Amino acid sequence: MTVTVSTESSVIDQQLAEARAAIAALPTLERVFFTACGGSYAVMMPNEYFVSSRSTSLETAAFNAAEFTARASRRVNSQSVVILCSHSGTTPETVEAARHARAAGALTVAFTHELGSPLAEAAEYVIAYQHGEGKSEAYVAPSLMLRLVAGLLDDHEGSTHGAAVDAAVASLPSVVPAVKAKYADAADAWGFSYRREELIYTMASGSNYGPAYSFAICLLQEMQWVHSAAIHAGEYFHGPFEITDVDVPFIALLGLDETRAIEERAVKFLTAHSERTLVIDAKDFGLDHLDESVRGIAAHLIFGVVLRTFADALADHRGHPLSVRRYMWRMDY
Repeated sequence: MTVTVSTESSVIDQQLAEARAAIAALPTLERVFFTACGGSYAVMMPNEYFVSSRSTSLETAAFNAAEFTARASRRVNSQSVVILCSHSGTTPETVEAARHARAAGALTVAFTHELGSPLAEAAEYVIAYQHGEGKSEAYVAPSLMLRLVAGLLDDHEGSTHGAAVDAAVASLPSVVPAVKAKYADAADAWGFSYRREELIYTMASGSNYGPAYSFAICLLQEMQWVHSAAIHAGEYFHGPFEITDVDVPFIALLGLDETRAIEERAVKFLTAHSERTLVIDAKDFGLDHLDESVRGIAAHLIFGVVLRTFADALADHRGHPLSVRRYMWRMDY
């Protein structure tokens, strides 16, 4: 079934502006929390990284939605913004997290594809991103969330990230097709070579860890039933590198943010001891036109696209559509 775009860009821009204005109007902002589950949780990670690495005053953290509610932190209050995401807007844990945060006095902003969903009803402000055939890469959840976060930093700290992030996001509709074309043949060859693999690890750090995590738990485990784990490149030498061998498959990401040296160290060892390593380097994405101050964080938006290209090829060669599930949506759990 083909899913089509349900929200016009002008409507989304208005929703984004309203949420940003509400955050800017807060008398005091001390904390920004990001919470979701699964692939939506992975979207939160780069944004938490951006706030944490750029802010001079804000505390920030990203949590799985069930744990966010279970922790019931007293630091979630009227001086907090809680940003949530659920594609369907029906993820029970995320809906409950929105209700919990709102009851605690926090300002809540939800990203979802479904405006009439329980999450949209639970949150104060809703941004309905595009998805499916006809979508613009400038209006998908990761792009819009990064714009909101950059604006938040500008409004509360007087920074100037917003314009550079907006320009980077606006360039995506022209950048993404070129990147997909660039990796099409390599993805097809990789998908054919790895179609029988039962296990594939991913590795990254910094703002790129979110896409690596999403690829491992969503695209490989959930959608292909391939065993995987996302290994943080900084943790690689503190246990995980012992499973490295000539025939153990890895996908390793090299980003453009402040943690690239951490990834490079891990990749250097990995490629010396494994013959089955795919390295995807953001230097090959053609992002030199972007402002250097946001080039690193913008790279994660492209990693998501590139990794999906490899996942599509793997699914095709395995004869296992990405839409097939054993349990999800098929039974109560």
